[in-house]
Amino acid sequence: MDALYRLALHDAPYVFWAYAIILLGLAAYVVMIVLRMTKIDKEAGLLKETAQSIGKGADAATAVKEEARNA
Repeated sequence: MDALYRLALHDAPYVFWAYAIILLGLAAYVVMIVLRMTKIDKEAGLLKETAQSIGKGADAATAVKEEARNA
């Protein structure tokens, strides 16, 4: 049993660094996903604002045309 611990202890730094690299990669992946989600959320908000302003602009343009017809 003592020989088994010596073998495992010898490989311990490699295992530690392997897990560290995996965890760092996973953390970087999560950060990238969060950044993309915030960017997409900002773009969706801008698109919504633009669509609303276009919709209001279309209503205003129709109202002006109707007023011009009635005058």
